Amino acid sequence: MTSEKDKETLFSSDETDIEQEGKTPPKQLLRSLAESTPEYVIEWQTPRQDSVEQDKPRQEEDDNSHPVQRGQRIIRDIAQTLPPTPGVYRMLDSDGNALYVGKAKNLGRRVISYTRQLPFRLQQMVAHTRAMEIVQTKTEVEALLLESNLIKRLKPRYNVLLRDDKSFPYILLTRDHDAPMVTKHRGKQTRAGSYFGPFADTRSVNKTITALERAFLLRSCSDNTYAQRTRPCLMYQIKRCSAPCVGRITTKDYNALVAEAAAFLQGRSNAFQQKLATDMQQAAEALDYEKAALYRDRLRALRTIQARQDINVDALNNGDLFALYVDSGQSCIQVFFFRAGRNYGNRSYLPRHDSSLDSETVLTSFIAQFYTNKPVPELVLTSHDLPERSLLSEALSQKAGQKISVLCPKRGPRKTLMDNARHNAREALSRRLAERASQKRLLCGLQDLLNLNKPPERIEVYDNSHTMGDHAYGAMIVAGTDGFMKKAYRKFKIKSDLHAGDDYAMMREVLTRRLSASLREDPERTGDQWPDLLILDGGAGQLGVGLEVLKDLSLTDIPMIAVAKGPDRNAGRERIFLPSRSPFLLPPRDPVLYFIQRLRDEAHRFAITTHRKGQRTARLRSTLDSIPGIGAKRKKALLHHFGSAHSVTEASREELESVPGISRHIALKIHNFFNTV
Repeated sequence: MTSEKDKETLFSSDETDIEQEGKTPPKQLLRSLAESTPEYVIEWQTPRQDSVEQDKPRQEEDDNSHPVQRGQRIIRDIAQTLPPTPGVYRMLDSDGNALYVGKAKNLGRRVISYTRQLPFRLQQMVAHTRAMEIVQTKTEVEALLLESNLIKRLKPRYNVLLRDDKSFPYILLTRDHDAPMVTKHRGKQTRAGSYFGPFADTRSVNKTITALERAFLLRSCSDNTYAQRTRPCLMYQIKRCSAPCVGRITTKDYNALVAEAAAFLQGRSNAFQQKLATDMQQAAEALDYEKAALYRDRLRALRTIQARQDINVDALNNGDLFALYVDSGQSCIQVFFFRAGRNYGNRSYLPRHDSSLDSETVLTSFIAQFYTNKPVPELVLTSHDLPERSLLSEALSQKAGQKISVLCPKRGPRKTLMDNARHNAREALSRRLAERASQKRLLCGLQDLLNLNKPPERIEVYDNSHTMGDHAYGAMIVAGTDGFMKKAYRKFKIKSDLHAGDDYAMMREVLTRRLSASLREDPERTGDQWPDLLILDGGAGQLGVGLEVLKDLSLTDIPMIAVAKGPDRNAGRERIFLPSRSPFLLPPRDPVLYFIQRLRDEAHRFAITTHRKGQRTARLRSTLDSIPGIGAKRKKALLHHFGSAHSVTEASREELESVPGISRHIALKIHNFFNTV
């Protein structure tokens, strides 16, 4: 039995930001969980070790029994201690990693069900189970919210997992300035203003903002640029801004344009377009053709926005549409966003899950995870009739603070929309399956070329970039069975003092830092962060350095090759260097050669981009950054007061003290920094 000291009653009001690790949690991790969840009773459940120690014959029996039976015995012992209340259970392996997170209306009844006849997938899960964590909740709705949060944080092996979960872009009309600006926003919505979205991708947002600038002449420059203007910029000349920065429009008239833009984004566009058409006609009748042309251009810009949002349904005002299509044991979910009756675009998702799961379970779990960090619209449409539809609706309503409807359309325009979304999901999945098949053939070809034991599932490619040794960076890109894995990309700022152009030393440092870090984190090499193949951009020298690093770290079983550019950097004449083998060329039209070129070019692109960003950051770095005690706020105050860093260096101590936020002590420190010989 779990002792009383292992139980804690914890209180909080926000259920969306749960930070948990997959390992056995200490008390502080349980407290951090409580900071993000409603009132729960948390129990850390383990096998009944006291009884096992007292019963040696049973312990020997457990060790010799079938893994599934041993896991079921552990689960049975824990289930006997559980109450018939709602909650969330987490199955853990011998290392404390989460295998599965599930919710239950009755914890005792749900957990004991794993000791009965199970399908093969669940048998594998039970066979690896060595402990469980139990979280009691007040309601089943709270259990669903907590389950989706934990799945998203821990990514258990046997759950449906949402991948590619980037934040969506929004359009922001600011409210913290006399002349509000229209801009793209991604991330937490902390700035004062009105947010419109989400949009499916950045391109849609950029095009919409451009059309809004033409239609409503709103500024898109930063507040700092706005404050420094003394005459209209190019945006005013090309009729995409009304130049409030230099008084070409009054504050009252500009705010009227802002209000019109907000009304348009909220869906109240017909009356405004009719007004523009009337004003254009009146201006033309008054022979004021310049003003009539301005109204005409604004009307065209509004129609451009509407034409781009080509699937508009009057019956769907604010809602998200989820369409699932399954083929060959894999799923694709298309999500369409509708706001103010307009289509804001769509995005495809390929969730990871066991092929034996039914479509309704996959879709329910996906939607619950999808909204853990996103605002929920008033309507959610699904392609399948979900058995837990009412529970999901209640959970989303609780999160959103308003009534959320979850419906499966059966007829009418919404059903037509859903059919179109399912068609998109089917086409997207077909393309992905074809890409995977092609990628698999290339990986098999790489296996044959390099005599590997199996097709590589994780390939790491390394390249360096610098300018005569300055701002030197190393870059690592990763590719696998699904193509480039951009979340796994890494950049390394070279720390060693190198001679200009010492590529060998840079490659040695990058490889040593990357592989040593993995050895510290996973000395047994059981994780999935270890490469099956290393590719270095370079020739025999780089390969020799790489092999030395592998030898020093006792990782000589990792295959490594180097790819050198052809004469005059001609593509198609790359030489491939392998250990203990003469360099060779591949036939010019060999698909494996194209594959290697793509990997090398992607590494080169990432390295160059990283190097250029480093150069740009270094150029923007002010001499004020080198003064101890001068942070961002004081630096900003000094630059606003003096106009430039150079003026600060020539200022007297008395002038420095006159700057708001600069004390006498800080002024003396700044003055001494620039005037001490």
